Amino acid sequence: MLAIADPDLDNGPRTDRSARSRMCAVTRQVRPIDELIRFVVAPSGEVIPDLKRKLPGRGLWVAASRQTVAEAVRRHQFSKGFKREVRVSPTLATDTEALLVRSTIEALAMAAKAGQVVSGFGKVDDTIRSRQTRASIGALIHASDGAADGIRKLDAVLRQNAGINDESNLIPVVTALTSEQLDLALGRSNVIHAALLAGPASKTFLSRSHILVRYRMADADKTAGNAAQNSPIETVRTRTT
Repeated sequence: MLAIADPDLDNGPRTDRSARSRMCAVTRQVRPIDELIRFVVAPSGEVIPDLKRKLPGRGLWVAASRQTVAEAVRRHQFSKGFKREVRVSPTLATDTEALLVRSTIEALAMAAKAGQVVSGFGKVDDTIRSRQTRASIGALIHASDGAADGIRKLDAVLRQNAGINDESNLIPVVTALTSEQLDLALGRSNVIHAALLAGPASKTFLSRSHILVRYRMADADKTAGNAAQNSPIETVRTRTT
C-alpha cells in the first residue's frame, strides 16, 4: 500500500506523489493523507509541521489530531521516527493548531479578496433571501463566540427561502473561527456572520476549515479522521437549506 521502505518516513515531498495514504507514526494506522499532518526536521534540528506537504527532507506523518500530536511528543516518537536526536517543542500540539488557524484565516482573506465573501448580518440575510445570490452560497460562517440568536435567525431565513427537504441542497456551516479571527481575515470589526460564495478560493477555505476541525474534534469523535458533528462550536456541520 505504501511504496516506501521505511513505514514511518516518506522520501521527500517530490517523491511518491501518487501515494494517497500514509501510516501514522503513533497509532500505526494507515489513513488518507488528508487525515494526517506531515512533520519534517528544519535545518535547526527542530521538528515542524509541514501543512502544505512541500518542505524538503523526509517527512513523518501523524494523525491530524491534537491529542495524537501531543502523544507523539510525550512518547519521543519524532526521535524514534527520524532515527536521530531532534528538537521537539513541548507545545508542538498547540503550535500546530495555531498554524492551522492561521492557514484558515489566510484562506478566508484570499476568498474575500476574490470577492467570494459577504459579511454582516444584514448582507448575509439579503444574500440568502435573494434567489439569484442564494444559489451561489458555498457556506455560512458564524463566529464561534457569536450569539446563538443570530445563527437561529439566519437558519430560519434559510428554511423559509429554500427547500428544506431537498437533501441534495446542503450548505456547510463553519464555526471554527472567533469573531476576532474573522475580523483579521476580512479586515473589518465585529464580524459575526458571513456568507461564502462559490469559487476556487472558497474551496480552499473550506478544505482548510475541515482540517482545523478534524484536528480539534477527532479525539471527541473517537477517530482521527472524522469531525464530531454534534458540537455547536468549532466544527463544520451541515444545515439543510
